[in-house]
Amino acid sequence: MASQTVANELYFEDFEVGDTFLSPGRTITETDITNFACLTGDFNPLHVDHEFASNTPFGKPIAHGLLGLSYMAGIGSSSPVVKTAAFVGIRNWKFARPIFAGDTIRVETEVAEKQQSGRRRGRVVWKRRVLNQHDEVVQEGELETLVMCSFTRPLQPR
Repeated sequence: MASQTVANELYFEDFEVGDTFLSPGRTITETDITNFACLTGDFNPLHVDHEFASNTPFGKPIAHGLLGLSYMAGIGSSSPVVKTAAFVGIRNWKFARPIFAGDTIRVETEVAEKQQSGRRRGRVVWKRRVLNQHDEVVQEGELETLVMCSFTRPLQPR
């Protein structure tokens, strides 16, 4: 597993295919789910109505799939901290299990592919898995970014 300090951004050359990183955890609250419903306008009763949700296969409200995806992007962005030039896309994203209020999720990131893309940056495909507190995969897929090369790193004073 590659190591780094939070203050140090990593560059394209700092990664090898197969490097893995694990984010800190984040507990999802009912307030998170309600706030996401307010932000997006998605008040599907599966997410916000306890009585309705009690009659579903889940037995209680579940978090929006896109809330989990959003938290993946947020908490995954610090593990590792990368000198990203651009976010290019999401591939093959799957919602494997529900996320409930009270679940603690974390993001496992693996460098799946990397390819130089000019002198200044390279393309990196990251395999991301969102895990719950039971180490079950709740979401997974791939993100593609452009990462700056190290020659663009600011000079450090001596």
